[in-house]
Amino acid sequence: MIILNRRAALRGTMAAAMLPALPRLGAAQSVTPQRGGTLSYAQLSANRRSADATNARHPYFIVDANTRLQWNCLTWVDANLNVQLEVATKIEPADATLAVWDVTLREGVMFHNGKEMDANDVVASFEYHRKNAPFARQITKIEAVSKYVARFFLDAGNSEFPYVLAEYNSVIMPAAPIETIGMDGIGSGPYRIVQSDPNRLMIHERFEQYWDAGLPYLDRIEIHNREGQQESALNGLRSGQFDAVLNIDARAAVQLANDPEYAVETAQGGYSYVIQLPKHPGSPFEDVRVRKAFALAIDREAIVRVAYGGKYGWVGNDSHLMAVDPSFVPMPKYHDVAQAKALLAEAGYPDGIDLGTLYWSPQLPEAGTYFQALQQSVKAAGITLALEERPNDGYIQFRSGEADLSKGKYHKFAMTAVGNRNPGISLFRMRNAFVESGHWQGAGHDKYIALYQAAMVERDADKRRAIYAEMQGILHEEVPAVLAAGGDTFLVRRKTVRDMTYHPQIWSIRFERTWKEA
Repeated sequence: MIILNRRAALRGTMAAAMLPALPRLGAAQSVTPQRGGTLSYAQLSANRRSADATNARHPYFIVDANTRLQWNCLTWVDANLNVQLEVATKIEPADATLAVWDVTLREGVMFHNGKEMDANDVVASFEYHRKNAPFARQITKIEAVSKYVARFFLDAGNSEFPYVLAEYNSVIMPAAPIETIGMDGIGSGPYRIVQSDPNRLMIHERFEQYWDAGLPYLDRIEIHNREGQQESALNGLRSGQFDAVLNIDARAAVQLANDPEYAVETAQGGYSYVIQLPKHPGSPFEDVRVRKAFALAIDREAIVRVAYGGKYGWVGNDSHLMAVDPSFVPMPKYHDVAQAKALLAEAGYPDGIDLGTLYWSPQLPEAGTYFQALQQSVKAAGITLALEERPNDGYIQFRSGEADLSKGKYHKFAMTAVGNRNPGISLFRMRNAFVESGHWQGAGHDKYIALYQAAMVERDADKRRAIYAEMQGILHEEVPAVLAAGGDTFLVRRKTVRDMTYHPQIWSIRFERTWKEA
């Protein structure tokens, strides 16, 4: 039997795939955890899907309320970005193409409504996901082989498919018609939803039949949405209203780290911002020279200094990979004002260019500072742009436009925040059909996708990494989107809150082993 985890994958051991079981979560404890109590925390990242009373309990609409509280996935990505088993006990390819995968479920996993999870729930959940989640659309069919075994059929081989099964939009829900599945908020997670106030408050209570015996420790968890309100949230921490605040910015983390009452938890390489460059008719970004000029004009190190205090941030390479990823390839030249000016002159803009309005939303506390630094840095190359903040509610719909460009409802010159994922997922985000690429097309795009397809059926991890490097080289030349810089993720907690650690994937943080001192 060949074990697949991140280290094994890097050694290329993919002749067969069988994942390690999910370990007991959390670090080794020096004292005995206490059961009971309420954890109240403020969440600063935004729910960009704008939940309302009709859908506020659906996993897609509370992504930033941390889906692992209420639901489980078949797999989980740990804080070191190793893929682990969660409610699956085995995942393995069913044929040599890596396009068919069998998943065996853990027996005795109960939903909050008292029903045992089985393969029919997996099938119903992924019938929904493959129609609504970008990374699951590669699934062409799911079938129940037996009560506890589900089989996935993909449109092509995918050597990294177990990572897809860990996404927040891959949770397992009780089987129901596709129109209503998930709307009741029922999952198999350690906590069940007892109250929800869309975009304001969500309250959970311990699920006594949780499959991991003895967990969770807390009686109750209250999540308060404080998007764009960092100072208010921190004041709530100081006054005792909150026990913790999630997604504070780097400057607040530096300040609070010296306060004896609090502990700051850090997860490296948590996120970056995508600036989608629209390539619809009439857009200046149709010209690759303009795109490259914009990318070269941005002083990325200045953004890191200003937005992240120069300590925690990192320079991006215009791919969705984070700098901590072993497959990340730094750009050979990422700030060159003279070359940016020359490219603009060649494109017909010798006196500079006005790129119009760049839209952004306060998905994380430092977003405004980040984009002001970017706006100022490109002026040296003769590039001007206006900034406009948009509310988080409805932001995805606002920036995305219509996928069919013939309708004339074009996507915007706009940002969105993206999290840390494996290369197979991250690099796929730059495909033509996904708005973050600005609907990139042409020979460069076609070569990029051909390389991606080759990587997905390559069993040797070192060879996959070489392909990923070539793909990033294409992105450096074509610049379908700009990912200038990124940051680490932070939470601050009272020291009476124990075993509450952070995660580079905000949606993958877990609280089963978190407890409070009396």
